[in-house]
Amino acid sequence: MGPTTNPSRDLPWSGEFIVQAVHLLVVEDEHLILLELEDALTEAGYEPTGASNGDRAIELLDKASGKFSGLITDIRLGKGSDGWEVARRARQSDPLMAIVYISADSVLDWPIKGVPNSLVLQKPFAMAQLVTAVSQLLNGSTSPAPPPELE
Repeated sequence: MGPTTNPSRDLPWSGEFIVQAVHLLVVEDEHLILLELEDALTEAGYEPTGASNGDRAIELLDKASGKFSGLITDIRLGKGSDGWEVARRARQSDPLMAIVYISADSVLDWPIKGVPNSLVLQKPFAMAQLVTAVSQLLNGSTSPAPPPELE
């Protein structure tokens, strides 16, 4: 019997490690911004799933329980559920889910309405800031001040 070859043997990640995709739910009601966010996150190695409103985001969270490691959500999403509600639902499904809020005008409400251990970015922001915020929360390397619990 001759030697068997494994073409993936020379790859540094082959054999010993399983590379698991990091799925992120991205919620933004402005279509072009949603596409930009998805592109930036894809380039950073994440697997984003977009939703154009809060109700659709909640539907995706309920349908794919445990699939998403993180949530990036605008706060004002038009009719239906807002970003605050989407984040609370996300935390119900996964208490450790990384959550980044993005908003042009609701940033000041974050300490009151935001979920604990989340981050907020004020629009406009550089896509690198978003990628950094998501990475920090996923890796637990940041300790944002938690907003107070709502009673």
